[in-house]
Amino acid sequence: MATVLLIEDDHSIADMISIYLSEEDYVVHIARDGQQGSELFRTIHPDVVILDVMLPDTNGMELCREFRTHSSVPIMMVSAKSEVSERVKALIIGADDYLCKPFSMRELAARTGALLRRSSMNKASLEPKTVETQAIRVDMDKRCVYLHSTVVETTYSEFEMMKHFWLHPGKVFSREELLNKIRGMDAFVTERSVDVHITNLRKKMEQDPKEPKHIKTVWGVGYKFEP
Repeated sequence: MATVLLIEDDHSIADMISIYLSEEDYVVHIARDGQQGSELFRTIHPDVVILDVMLPDTNGMELCREFRTHSSVPIMMVSAKSEVSERVKALIIGADDYLCKPFSMRELAARTGALLRRSSMNKASLEPKTVETQAIRVDMDKRCVYLHSTVVETTYSEFEMMKHFWLHPGKVFSREELLNKIRGMDAFVTERSVDVHITNLRKKMEQDPKEPKHIKTVWGVGYKFEP
């Protein structure tokens, strides 16, 4: 049974989500504010986090950023703010999904399941444990990317994209192919999301993000990775 950390200050919404996900065989822990959410995150080690943007003591975006400093656990942001700029901001700071309120419980459960399926598939993968170049190393078991022996902090989706590139060096992928690979068809993603992840990976891994040597754009087609 997967463990869900739900950080939501609205009691009615939190209770509704908890009841629905519990009936779907999830173990749900509820935090009513950021401080409690941070404490539970450290103690229960959740399999996925559902995080409200507006909390009484902190901004959910900042809490997401905090979690990302030491964990690649899938994080789904929920908010009444539906602007594209808010969704993009959430992806940039490390969220793996963004769901706008009001939403259906079925959709929430489907997206939660999509994130968890990909996480569990990676843990059970029989792919090579470690592949490396002179500068970059990817550890499949630990889900870590290293640059010159230093860990590069990546989101769940960024690692999925990096792993996919790594297993197919030199192959060109369209945005749609990358989008389907890292998120699945039943989660909120756009081609803009792929561009955001590419930009973030370049900032983290390229000496000059504007002149990338590894993660390259193939104009009119998509992207490819050169070791």
